Amino acid sequence: MKKIELLAPAGDLEKLKYAIAYGADAVYCGVPDFSLRVRINRFSKKDLAQAVEYVHKHKKKIYITLNIYAHNEHLEKIKAHIQYLKKLKVDAIIASDPGVISLVKKYWPEAEIHLSTQANATNFAAVDFWKKQGVKRIVLARELELVEIAEITKKVRGVELEYFVHGAMCMSYSGRCILSKWMTGRSANLGDCSQPCRWKYSLNGKSENLGVVDDQKRYGIDLEEDNHGTYFFNSYDMNLLGYLSELRAAGVVSFKIEGRAKSAYYLAVVTRAYRTVLDALEQGKTDKEVKAIIRKQKIELDNLVHRGYSTGFLLGKEPEHNFDNQNNLAKFQFVGEVKAVEDKFNILRVHNHISIDDKLEAIMPKENIELRIKKILDSGRKEVSIADGGHDKQYYFEFDRKLESGSLVRKLIQRVIPAEAGI
Repeated sequence: MKKIELLAPAGDLEKLKYAIAYGADAVYCGVPDFSLRVRINRFSKKDLAQAVEYVHKHKKKIYITLNIYAHNEHLEKIKAHIQYLKKLKVDAIIASDPGVISLVKKYWPEAEIHLSTQANATNFAAVDFWKKQGVKRIVLARELELVEIAEITKKVRGVELEYFVHGAMCMSYSGRCILSKWMTGRSANLGDCSQPCRWKYSLNGKSENLGVVDDQKRYGIDLEEDNHGTYFFNSYDMNLLGYLSELRAAGVVSFKIEGRAKSAYYLAVVTRAYRTVLDALEQGKTDKEVKAIIRKQKIELDNLVHRGYSTGFLLGKEPEHNFDNQNNLAKFQFVGEVKAVEDKFNILRVHNHISIDDKLEAIMPKENIELRIKKILDSGRKEVSIADGGHDKQYYFEFDRKLESGSLVRKLIQRVIPAEAGI
């Protein structure tokens, strides 16, 4: 059976390097102008060139997002960008707009094209259509069920299938939402979503004219349903860690993680979890061994902040909704990155407050290691008892063991043992 690809997001060059280090076979990224991530996206053309060089040096692949729904004003810039990507020799372009795809075929005929999930491919006829347009891979809509994926594989040969397995879910079909444009003037389909689906709403009006209004009293929406909760658009996050074997059997060849706007810590933990389970499957471990690995990695995923996990549409059920807008209370907080090693010190970029008595863990590509702080020095080499984040100054930490550059550090903030820990 063909080796499965683990595809991770990269919101910037630094995160891209973490994705590769923690087990991704390929990464996807893009510059803000043409990508569905305008904000919290620091990629420039220069960064892309460095990214391609870095990824190819590690014998991995890099796919570039060109998946906005373009207007006339974008077309000339897109043509120039396609020619730049050709020069860089990226491994594929991810697009959804038929006009953009036609431009890719015109200005870089040899380019490998992946159809974005925004194109909403939900059936074998659509997959076959795009195959005939020269598309090599289809990023299937999240709304597909497992049996439907298997049927597409059976009906359409010679095209690769990719599927999202982890991350935020959009309340709108295949992410094609107009709420943000309507309510704030920021278009989700140009990568600038203001996420009104995550806002808090309250009841507004009498029973004969019932509606909801956001917490700042800006936008009212008529409502014709029972009062089940206030965050009526809000969905749980997707987590399909326990269904990778079934997805592989159904014909999916690339497992995609969502999260270009997430932290390096989130990216590292999620990528490592899916890499660990995939490796177990590809090594032919027994069902019992695989289940034990899945349980352990689920605990790691539950140590992240999330909105609650769901299997989405995969199993034929309506996805759950997070009506209370409550995030999972993780027992760890990401506090720092190891940027360098100097003598007996690890040089850290501190993201959140660290005290000398804190209980820490190092997160590395293959394991977690408990740490004890022996000494903290500030940027002026003065001994201190705390290190604070929110600035560019670095701290020098002497731990009870030295860490490699690229290790991540988290601290214990509450001792809550997940139910699966005793299984």
